[in-house]
Amino acid sequence: MIKEKPCKGIGVAIGFGCGKIINVAFRKYGLCTSCYPTFLFTSDNGKVIMHKAINKVQKPRLDFEQKQVEKKELTRLKLMLNNTKTKVHAHVRNRDIGLNCISCNTPYSDDFQAGHFYPAGSFETLKFNLDNINGQCVQCNLFKDGNFENYSLNLPKRIGLERYQNLVQLAEIDKQFQKVWTVEKLKEIQKLLK
Repeated sequence: MIKEKPCKGIGVAIGFGCGKIINVAFRKYGLCTSCYPTFLFTSDNGKVIMHKAINKVQKPRLDFEQKQVEKKELTRLKLMLNNTKTKVHAHVRNRDIGLNCISCNTPYSDDFQAGHFYPAGSFETLKFNLDNINGQCVQCNLFKDGNFENYSLNLPKRIGLERYQNLVQLAEIDKQFQKVWTVEKLKEIQKLLK
């Protein structure tokens, strides 16, 4: 048998209710389906309950939307990093046309690569530093891990002792800080290349 009671507010809904006899299964805070919306929209307690319910429903959506925005920004940043890398490396290869390999002194070849003195993966702040990147033969860059010993002997001759010392100082600073690239900073670098 279904239990029936009068519509009378209980708990936070005290003072509301029409007094009609209703099925207990359809009550919320002791109120019938007609009185419950009135309680929610007119009382302070009801408005708090509504606000919490709305936030609970919207939160997953807001979290999802925020994650989508972050994902889009991260994708944009990755694309911009790759684009900047391509442009910087092309600039270095163009700049160093006719120059021998920075490490082994092999005469210039069309397949020369943009070799980093301080590796781009370990020294994030020097990733696009033009003094840190020079024309290098494929053999030295890929198969001899940059041929660092010879690179370090020849780099001061190519860029000058002062710029070389500045690059070494920047590498020391890089160890203390982690570079966080932004799309704006990458655009600046690309603009400088032009």
